[in-house]
Amino acid sequence: MQIERELELRKAGFEAQERIEQIHSAQLEMETTAKGNENLVNAQVAEMNAIYQHDESLNEGTSQWMKNLRAGVRSFITLGFFGLLVFVDIGLFIYGYNNGVQFPVLAEKLWDSNTQALFASIIAFHFGGRAFGK
Repeated sequence: MQIERELELRKAGFEAQERIEQIHSAQLEMETTAKGNENLVNAQVAEMNAIYQHDESLNEGTSQWMKNLRAGVRSFITLGFFGLLVFVDIGLFIYGYNNGVQFPVLAEKLWDSNTQALFASIIAFHFGGRAFGK
């Protein structure tokens, strides 16, 4: 009976030690993941700083209108595609309305999932990865 009791205590102690090791391993894994994420963020910050420095070096010795033209490229492309989207949608709406197509049908055809994806792409292009530090 004493031997069984000692075996149970040893088994309980071994299980507790095993649980402590699992907790310690989980903590090490979380620290490693956090350190990896921190390194990734630092690399992205360093990359953005290098991009900003490169942009600034391209502007050295250029005229003001060239600086403004370079800064407006993303806006010009965005407005161009947005204008094209609006032009096509208005044209299709007028064509459908003149041919007797009901408004709900027109709205469903003109604002379908493909058009929504195109609109979202235009907006994401304009705002995504934008250099806010300029």
